[in-house]
Amino acid sequence: MAKDKPNICNSKTFEFVYNTYAKDIRRFLFFKTQDIAIAEDILQDTFVKLWENCKKVDPDKVKSYLYKIANNKFINEKKHEKVVKNFEKHNKKTGTNESPEFIMLEKEFIEKLERTIASLPEKQKEVFLLNRIEKKKYKEISEMLNISVKAVEKRMHLALIVMRKEIGNV
Repeated sequence: MAKDKPNICNSKTFEFVYNTYAKDIRRFLFFKTQDIAIAEDILQDTFVKLWENCKKVDPDKVKSYLYKIANNKFINEKKHEKVVKNFEKHNKKTGTNESPEFIMLEKEFIEKLERTIASLPEKQKEVFLLNRIEKKKYKEISEMLNISVKAVEKRMHLALIVMRKEIGNV
């Protein structure tokens, strides 16, 4: 480089280059990315790269250097996004961690449970569902059904005897 050319490594010269080209490069990057935050990040990375290579860059070619770096960083960003999307696409969980045997046993259990509940006498079934499914307390159930708490306890006790006999501990 000739002595009369400004040195980009000089902070005043670097600041001049930034003030001269940053706005246009930001627009260029925003046009490509359609995201101001990404455009700002790439712009910042572009000027960091210029600073790191300031001794190698010809001041007469700094504009083309900046655009080339900005464009390359944009391309790298897009490649990275593509890799991430491809990874996410191929690594989605398509099922459960349970074995087919577990799923079959679970299905059989649910069917057995539903059959057993359906077979309960109506009053026992009502108390059982209110307590175990709707999570109502015995006192609430007694008020809803207009019966004593003891009657609720008795119906629940009888329902649980049938349930345990048919499917084990509930």
